[in-house]
Amino acid sequence: MPQAALRELLALGNLQGEASFSGADPVLRTPYRVGAAGAAALAAAGLAACELWALRSGRRQSVAVDLRAAAASLRSGFYLRIDGKPPPAPWDPMSGFYPVRDGRWVSIHCNFAHHRGAAMKVLGTAEDRARAEEASKLWDGLQLENAIHAAGGCAGLARTAQQWAAHPHAVAVADQPLLEILRIGDAPPRALPSGDRPLSGIRVLDLTRVLAGPTCARTLAEHGADVLKITAAHLPDSGAIELDTGLGKLAAHLDLRSAAGVVTLRGLLSSADVFSQSYRPGALAARGFSPEQAASLRPGIVCVSLNAWGQTGPWKDRRGFDSIVQTASGMAYASGDGTKPRLMPCSAIDYVSGTLMAYGAMVALARRAREGGSWLVRVALARVGKWIVDRGTVEAGSVPGEVPAGLAMETQSPAGLITHLKPVVQLSETPARWARPPVPLGHHRPEWP
Repeated sequence: MPQAALRELLALGNLQGEASFSGADPVLRTPYRVGAAGAAALAAAGLAACELWALRSGRRQSVAVDLRAAAASLRSGFYLRIDGKPPPAPWDPMSGFYPVRDGRWVSIHCNFAHHRGAAMKVLGTAEDRARAEEASKLWDGLQLENAIHAAGGCAGLARTAQQWAAHPHAVAVADQPLLEILRIGDAPPRALPSGDRPLSGIRVLDLTRVLAGPTCARTLAEHGADVLKITAAHLPDSGAIELDTGLGKLAAHLDLRSAAGVVTLRGLLSSADVFSQSYRPGALAARGFSPEQAASLRPGIVCVSLNAWGQTGPWKDRRGFDSIVQTASGMAYASGDGTKPRLMPCSAIDYVSGTLMAYGAMVALARRAREGGSWLVRVALARVGKWIVDRGTVEAGSVPGEVPAGLAMETQSPAGLITHLKPVVQLSETPARWARPPVPLGHHRPEWP
């Protein structure tokens, strides 16, 4: 099964190659073949790194992926330990499934304070879960979903797969490409910098949040890129999970509400190779950092963009997260007990999306080296969710509660001794590794090393 999925992904990048896989689904308690999906995405990224290495050295190398390790990596934050202790739970107590009329459920995302505030304002209640659930019971599910989005929050009505298939946005998602790698400007070919790793000397500006986008940049760091994570002190973050997705990265704060912050980011972008962002469509364009604006400032840039629902359809501008896509698309009902939806025990949509973003970025870097140009890579969570569903189903497995044996490592960091998963993809000549420890957000100055 991973081999067939890998062939699909390689075709999207016009890439050739093979990888060896060990293990099989099921690994986790979900009917979906998340191990195969994750392993195929990781193998594709590994082969794209090998292509860059071949451009540097003229040598090919082999790629291997263990499916058990790939499945674990789809919930890598669960295994994070700081000085031997698990971090606080990543889910806000107000996040989750709320009962509505007619026995249905709405998932409300409350991990960000402004989303939580918007949802509670709609429900007309304080941040008290029991009271909020009593209020939600009075609502029609579709009306509550729409009202929360209209208020600036994020929610999803739980639908079955059949109900989702009939939804206008599901029709749009079905017609979207899984991965887009588009030439958006002209620039002369740019040879890869010298170095002993596939992405040595490649500079990546990481303006992403939560899981998928940060996973993209972490994957690029895994193969030697210099990654600078840009956040702002006033923006919400994902707490301790930032240490897991921050492996291999520098991290700095910039306030793009200020002219000085915009000027600094423009300076960083002027010598970057990859610009990755996962803000809502148009959010960065207002500051002068759309893909087209970035290509004008830095000809030859590779822009990587993630959104929730894709470029087409009635929800193309709507907020969304992995959990909301699972809920709206029928995946949560399929993972539940038949009466109440339940999220998968992993964030497969997020992690696979992030890995595909990194795969697309590396394919675009190879094209830039050969033929020049500025490039745009686009991935959408909903389309990736459909791709995972399209792998088919199996009988659900179990959920390992501790770090699977042999898959963990320790890294000393400014935040303490971090226990985390090792890189999953195995390359025979340039082993995947992170050259920098994870650091708290804003730890470094906003400058390239």
